[in-house]
Amino acid sequence: MVLNMEQIQKGALYLCPTPIGNLEDITLRTLNVLKNVDLIAAEDTRHSLGLLNYFEIKKPLVSYFEHNKLERGPELIEKLKTGTSVALVTDAGTPAISDPGEDLVRLCIKEGVKVIPLPGANAALTALIASGISTARFCFQGFLPVNKKERKERLTSVKNYIETLIFYEAPHKLKATLKDLKDILGDRNICLCRELTKKFEEFIPCSISQAEELYRETDPRGEYVVIVEGCSNPDINKETELLSLEEIYQKYLENGIDYKEAIKLAAKDKNISKREAYDILKK
Repeated sequence: MVLNMEQIQKGALYLCPTPIGNLEDITLRTLNVLKNVDLIAAEDTRHSLGLLNYFEIKKPLVSYFEHNKLERGPELIEKLKTGTSVALVTDAGTPAISDPGEDLVRLCIKEGVKVIPLPGANAALTALIASGISTARFCFQGFLPVNKKERKERLTSVKNYIETLIFYEAPHKLKATLKDLKDILGDRNICLCRELTKKFEEFIPCSISQAEELYRETDPRGEYVVIVEGCSNPDINKETELLSLEEIYQKYLENGIDYKEAIKLAAKDKNISKREAYDILKK
């Protein structure tokens, strides 16, 4: 088979997806672009050098990552505007997805520089299609904020979404994330997708509480994509949000639930601690 080799456009930024694990997942088109551009901008030059060496590609490398994007971005724009062709790669997956590449793309658009996206490896979609959870509509959330207040606000903002939710998470943060998901979204069906395309790839369909139980005795290992089913009763949730703590508590009592459990359930509905709820209701 004869392949049509792409004619590299001068002064264009190519967004080049790289494998998320299995090196065979790189496309022929991406290899062609990487071999023929003038410069490669990489999130981690050492990491990307390993990939380039594997495919026997020798090109000038420059770093472009979160902590140097403010100064490096304008430098790359100047090179692009003078006719240099640049390939942007991230450590794994598609540039500009949970990645500072989105800022460089924005700069290119502002400065009239052509951006050429290439299709390829992406962890979110790879996990979603194997999760068994609805793919009809989905909402990518990436990594949750580290700050507890901001995490709570983010999850609260999406808890009524009927779309499937997609999160990225590091292993050392997974347990805390599972707790936050259950506390705010409720005990939904999820799929834990770890080490995608690698030797120990695993898909674990379960509920959030089952996932918590799974990792009670053992620590999570590998990088995770967490697929969470959408809200099944958004109208009920919205109605609850409009009620005060006292009104929710009273509704539980009217349904025959004892006062201790009613306080616990009302606190959960309002995303506050049981102690906070008790202090408010006893006044």
